[in-house]
This record gives sequence, C-alpha cells and structure tokens, in this order.
Amino acid sequence: MALVMGKKAPKFKLPASNGETVSLMDLRGQNVVIFFYPKDMTPTCTEQACDMRDAYHQFSGENTIVLGISTDSIKSHLNFIGKKELPYLLLSDEAHKVCEQYEVWQMKKLYGREYMGIVRSTFLIDTAGNFVREWRKVKVKGHALEVLEAVKELNK
Repeated sequence: MALVMGKKAPKFKLPASNGETVSLMDLRGQNVVIFFYPKDMTPTCTEQACDMRDAYHQFSGENTIVLGISTDSIKSHLNFIGKKELPYLLLSDEAHKVCEQYEVWQMKKLYGREYMGIVRSTFLIDTAGNFVREWRKVKVKGHALEVLEAVKELNK
C-alpha cells in the first residue's frame, strides 16, 4: 500500500513505554506527529529526541501528540526516556511491521556495508487520521521546529 498525502494513515497497534498499547485509531481528534528513528541513545537519534522534547509543550498546545518509533525494546526505550527526560511515548516495533507499512524500513549503507534499517522519517497525521505531511531522510538540525510550524499551519 503506497502512502498518499490526504489519505488515511496505516492503522497500527504497538507497545508503548508507558506499559500500554497505543493504537493510531485511539488518537483520533488530535494531530499526531510520528517520528521514526534508527536507535535509542545514538548521537543523532538523541539530538532528534531531545529537540522533540524541547518543543513538546508547544506541540501539546497545538492539540498534537508526539510519538517516537524505533525497533528498540521497551526496556531500551525506558532507559532512553529516563536518561533524556523525554515527555512523550516511545513505541517499540521490534518486528518492524509498522516501519514497513510507513515505508521507512529500507536498505541502508554504512562504511560499505548494506543492511536493513529505519530511514529517519517524520509524519504528520491530522485529527481525522489522514496524512498531511511527510519528511523523509530527515536532517535533524531545525527539524522539530519545522514540524511544529507545519502543525501550526494545519491548525489555522
């Protein structure tokens, strides 16, 4: 299934860092920012998570939920949240099913080695569950504020 802006985002249910299961359907009525990132506690992922943390209250003020998704375990997520004081939920997609649905599970190359992994991407989903914006191959610097601006524009 190809992802199409303006169309429904793929539904999912994933275990969350608060011990519950998060379903996209349960979040209707709020905007949702989902950022997919490769790995807890790595330098770039930490910078991205902390930038989202620093903008979190502004997102909340715009009726917007922030969710981070990686293939790390809940235990790893809890460690990451504790060390970096992240106020939002991290979801665990260890089988990378949701990553595949959102087309972020792709062949990557590092130091000449090829492997499957998450391509850093962010999605903005509106209150009705439709895709509004996507950012692929995200460069972290300034990204959280760019997403926040898109949320504000959406809410006008």
